[in-house]
Amino acid sequence: MLLIKNIEIFSPKFLGRKDIFICSGKIICIGDSLNPNLPNLKIIDGSKFIATPGFIDKHVHITGGGGEGSFKTRVPEIMLSKLIEAGITTVVGLLGTDSATRSVENLVAKANALREEGISCYAHTGAYSLDTPTITGDIQKDIVFIEPIIGTKLAISDHRSSSVSPDELTHIVSAGRVAGMLSGKSGHTTLHMGDGQRGLELVRDVLAKYDTPITFFQPTHVNRNERLFAQSIEFLKDGGYIDLTCMLGLTPLQAIKRIKEQEISTQKVTISSDGYGSFSSYDSDGKLLKIGVSSVMATFNEFKNFIENKFELEEALCYFTKNVANSIALKNKGEILEGKDADILLFDENLNLEFVIANGVVLKDNAGYIKKGTYE
Repeated sequence: MLLIKNIEIFSPKFLGRKDIFICSGKIICIGDSLNPNLPNLKIIDGSKFIATPGFIDKHVHITGGGGEGSFKTRVPEIMLSKLIEAGITTVVGLLGTDSATRSVENLVAKANALREEGISCYAHTGAYSLDTPTITGDIQKDIVFIEPIIGTKLAISDHRSSSVSPDELTHIVSAGRVAGMLSGKSGHTTLHMGDGQRGLELVRDVLAKYDTPITFFQPTHVNRNERLFAQSIEFLKDGGYIDLTCMLGLTPLQAIKRIKEQEISTQKVTISSDGYGSFSSYDSDGKLLKIGVSSVMATFNEFKNFIENKFELEEALCYFTKNVANSIALKNKGEILEGKDADILLFDENLNLEFVIANGVVLKDNAGYIKKGTYE
C-alpha cells in the first residue's frame, strides 16, 4: 500500500493538489487529507513534486531489432532499468526486419520477463513480411489465446517488406480486428511505413474497397518524409490514428505544430521511440550505408522538448499517455484516475524524474534507487 500526500496531479487533465491512495496495484482513492490507518503503509511526501501518468511506449523492439548489416548488427535485448529511466511503465514489444533469427515466441518470453520484473508489457504477432510469423500458426489464435499479444505487425511501402496486395492487407487487418472482438483486446495492426513511393495509398485502396474500420490500420514512422506526412494528415482527418517516431525526419514537435496549424484534432496522435530498433539508410541499389540504434529515452527527451517549447503540460502528456492507451485499448492505463492501474511518475519543478511507480510499486525514487533487471 502506498499513499502520496499533497501532490499536484496532471491526469493528464489538471486535478489540483490532492492525495493518492494506492493498493494492490490500483489507484483506490484520490482526495483531500486522506489518512488511512493501515499497517505497512508507505507514505511519499508529494509537496515538492507533480504527478503524471506513466509513459506508454507502443513501439519498442524489446528483444532487439536491427540485423540489416549482418549478424554483428543485431541489437541486444532491452534491460528493465532503461525503461524505468525513461519513465516508461507500459511498453509494447514487436519484431522488425528480422523474423529469421528472432521469433514471436522469443518476444512473448521477453514480455513476460518484463512483467515479472515489474512493468506492464504487451506484444505483437507478425513482423515485416506477408508470411506472418506467429506462435499458433494463426493471427487470430495468437491474439485471442496468448495473453501478452494485443495486435499484429506488418511493413508496407518499404523495400524490405513483402509488397502486400490490398486483398492480403485486408485479410491480415481483418483477422486482427475479429481477434480483438473475441478477446477484448485492441486487435489493431501496426503498419511500419517505409520510404516507398506509394506511402499510405495501399491503405486508401483497402478502405475504399472493404469495410474494415480505419482505426485498425495504425501507421507508424509517418513523419519520416514530407510526402508520407502529408498523407498521414489526411488519414488523421478521416478518423485514423497516426504514430510519430522520435529522432526521425520531421520531429514529433514539428509535426504536431503543423497538424494544429490546420486546426485538426490531435486526440488520435501518438508518439513512440522505436527503441532498440535500428535506424538505417540505403543507396539507390539497396546497399546499406549507415546503421545505428534508437533509444527509449527519446520519448522522455521529446516530452521535455514539448514543454520547453511552451506546450501546456496537460496537452503534451496526452501524446505519451492517454492517446496511446486509447489507440491500443489499454483501458486501465494512461490516466491518473480512481480504478486505473497505479502507473505514476513524480517530477520536480524542473521536470527531473524523481519517482517511477508501476503497478503500485516504486521502481525508482529520489534517493538513488532504481530497480534493475535480473541480469543487470
